[in-house]
Amino acid sequence: MSHSTSSAGVRDIVLIHGAWQGSWAFEAWRPLLETAGWRVHCVDLPGNGHTPASAQRPATLAGYTDHVCEVLAALHRPAVVLGHSGGGIVASQVAEALPDQVAALVYLAGMMLPGGMAYSDLIAQARADDPDWVYRGIAPHLRWSADGAHSEVDRDGALETFLHDCPPDAARAAAALLTPQAESGRAMANELSAQRFGRVPRVYVGCRNDRSVPWALQQRMQRLLPPQASVALDCGHVPQLACPGALTQALLPALEALLA
Repeated sequence: MSHSTSSAGVRDIVLIHGAWQGSWAFEAWRPLLETAGWRVHCVDLPGNGHTPASAQRPATLAGYTDHVCEVLAALHRPAVVLGHSGGGIVASQVAEALPDQVAALVYLAGMMLPGGMAYSDLIAQARADDPDWVYRGIAPHLRWSADGAHSEVDRDGALETFLHDCPPDAARAAAALLTPQAESGRAMANELSAQRFGRVPRVYVGCRNDRSVPWALQQRMQRLLPPQASVALDCGHVPQLACPGALTQALLPALEALLA
């Protein structure tokens, strides 16, 4: 492994949520990770979790990165950093900032994008290659503030696009917890280098039935930026709620093999 810091024995994992979410997005999965011996650190990104700590920084890639780097620094040891959905962009930038503190990156249906590429660029690239390809995602279900600076996901859209295969009661509870999202923290592109980000190993967890970041785009990202390991689940966009047991069984062996 080319990573400069030995990763043997790493048992800390930092979980980064995606747009409109908060640290609560991992609560159904957290006990399974802890039972497996992992110390779990869930973050609230600035402007999303509405905690005093998160409110001190702007809802931007720089603000998000600084916030997660502070969490990592407090651990005083390398940790795995996982980004769900748009949290993958944050995870990548954290690895660029603190490569020796990140033992491995995990993208959970995550945006694993080359430097300089936004998610909208990825969609445009896919449409250019196949003009007949149809992609809706969450966009039709967004309500925007008058100034266009924030968006919200309507309840039915969240249930249809994010949570369609989750237990019904849990899905409704999760949809009710979604918060307004600053567009400054959603339309983001990484600045990455081979010398820093490039030396941190990556695992991609794909979701074949994803309606938000569809399987075709997940596959495209893995071709553009090949991970060292990948697994795939037959589920939608939120495996940590839809099938946390299957997620644990698929990810942990792949991750621990990478860290050995």
